[in-house]
Amino acid sequence: MKKFIESAIPTEIQQQEKQSAKSRTSRQILTLLHRWAGLFLAVFLFISGLTGAIISWDHELDEWLNPQLFERQSQGEPLSPLVLSDQFEASNPKILITWLPLSIEPDQNLGLSVIGRIDPTTGKAFDLGFNQIALDPVNGEIRGSRMWGKISLNREDLLSFLYKLHFSMHIPDAFDIELGIMFMGILAVVWCIDCFIALWISFPNLQTWRKSFAFRWQQGSYKLNFDLHRSGGVWLWGLLLILAVTAVSMNLKFEITRPVVSIFSELTPDPFAMRTPNPHDEPIEPGIGRHEIIRLASAEAQRRNWQTPLGGMFYEPEYGIYGITFHEPGHDHAEFGLGNPWLYFDGQDGSYLGDRVPGSGSAGDIFLDAQFPLHSGRILGLPGRIMISILGLLVAMLSVTGVIIWQRKRWARAQK
Repeated sequence: MKKFIESAIPTEIQQQEKQSAKSRTSRQILTLLHRWAGLFLAVFLFISGLTGAIISWDHELDEWLNPQLFERQSQGEPLSPLVLSDQFEASNPKILITWLPLSIEPDQNLGLSVIGRIDPTTGKAFDLGFNQIALDPVNGEIRGSRMWGKISLNREDLLSFLYKLHFSMHIPDAFDIELGIMFMGILAVVWCIDCFIALWISFPNLQTWRKSFAFRWQQGSYKLNFDLHRSGGVWLWGLLLILAVTAVSMNLKFEITRPVVSIFSELTPDPFAMRTPNPHDEPIEPGIGRHEIIRLASAEAQRRNWQTPLGGMFYEPEYGIYGITFHEPGHDHAEFGLGNPWLYFDGQDGSYLGDRVPGSGSAGDIFLDAQFPLHSGRILGLPGRIMISILGLLVAMLSVTGVIIWQRKRWARAQK
């Protein structure tokens, strides 16, 4: 019996040593994956973090920087948006309006989104050089125009430049694919995976878990930088994962998010997912006018007993679809909750295509509705937007501290 016990002890120790070695190897592999994923993501997360902190307030900052585009200068009784849009298109036959607010605040201009119509000689859209127009609501005069998303630091272009930089890095499209949006979506997938890797390696064992939440403020810059990166990431982990998942959802909605969500929950058919878009420079001309679409939307809203007025309408020329949204004047940005309801109609014959009523439908529908409100913080209103701005700065901080850790270790290895 004594010999059996003595022979069993070394075997047990050997097994423990093997498990310990295996654990160290796994940790080393995960640490290596986190290091290279972090370096791959660092620049893009730094830029996205800083721009995200700013564009949480894009509408307010844009109006402050460009009052000539937003603030009404004339006196008198304003015309209705439909009358103004009809007059504008009649005097500019090369232009097709793609976004039209259906109500105007008393002190505001009418802001339109536009594209070029098809040039009959080329079969392609006219190149306008702009895609947004501001009209005086009294006389219909053009108060300004610009190209949303233009690479420019001019005050008229700054906010849209930062906004597009945030989700696409201004990577140009190719082969009619939005490469920038797809690339940032792939980065977000890597970020999601890296969130779980980072959490795992932040807790080497149960005995030292408190260290992963601590900040050594008085023990030098090296230890503080390490704690800002590790412990800061642990404290913010849930919020970082939400940002990563929602980024995937918005950039790769049809490629990843809807297919994955549909596995777990039945989804309401999306009219955009059911159509193949036309190339950007080959817009589908609408076969039915705005007035008829508004009549159809009003009738559908009345049938549903909706009391909220029509707030705005778009025409998506790549898909040939009209959308009508419902909200009170001045609430087009949906400052709280899951957003405003929408109705969709075919651009050729006006047939009803579906709706999007945030908070209704299946669990999967509600999950998809929540993605932009979560990412922007608007789901919680003003406090949520403040939180997202702060979180954007912290994401940039985590990127910088991660690179500093890598560089210091690299220098240390070089000295050895």
